[in-house]
Amino acid sequence: MLSIFFPKDFNMFDLFEKQVGISVEGAKYFKQMITEGKLSQEALDKLHNIEHQGDEVAHDIIEQLNKSFITPFDREDIHALVKEIDDITDMLHTLTNRMLVYKMTEKNVHLTAFANMIEESVLAVECAVKGLRNTKNYKSVKDACVEVNRLENEGDMMRDKVLAELFETEKDPIKVIKLKDIFQEAETILDICEDVAHMVENILVKQI
Repeated sequence: MLSIFFPKDFNMFDLFEKQVGISVEGAKYFKQMITEGKLSQEALDKLHNIEHQGDEVAHDIIEQLNKSFITPFDREDIHALVKEIDDITDMLHTLTNRMLVYKMTEKNVHLTAFANMIEESVLAVECAVKGLRNTKNYKSVKDACVEVNRLENEGDMMRDKVLAELFETEKDPIKVIKLKDIFQEAETILDICEDVAHMVENILVKQI
C-alpha cells in the first residue's frame, strides 16, 4: 500500500477521505434544503460552516505536505486534488448564496433534480477518493469515475433541456437571467466532480 511510505503521525489518505466526506455532507445538506424548499440565511450559514471545515482540512493537508519529505504521489497532484475537492463545497456555498441574493426561495423541480444528481456525483467522487489507498482498488475507482462522467453528461443534457424550455416559456427576462445563472452553476458542480474523478484516476494509473 502507498500509505507505508508516509510518516506514521500523518496519513494523507485519512485527510483526503475527511475532506471529501465534508463535501458529501455539503451535497446532502444542499439536496435537503432544495428538496424541502428551506433556503434561508440560516441554511446558507450552515453551508458556510461546512465549507469552512473543508477549508481547514485542505489547509491541514498542505501544511503536512510541506513538512513531509516523502509523499504517496506527486506533490503537484496532491495540491491539485486538494483544490478540486475544496471547490465542490465552495461552489455549493456560492450557488446557495446566489439563490438567496436572487430571492429564489421557492421549490423548483429542475433544481431538485440537479440537487439529486449532485449528491450522487459527490458520493461517487468519495468512492473514487477512498480507492486511492491501494492500487488494487483500480476497478472500483474506475467504476466510480465512469459514474461521475455519466452524471456530468446527464447534467449537460438536463441543463440544455431546462434552458431551452425556460427561453421558450418564461416571459420575464429578469427571471430568465436568474434561472439561467443558477442552472449553469448547478451544472458547474458536476463539472468539478468530473475534474476530481479524472484526477483520482490519473493518480492511481501512475501508481500501477
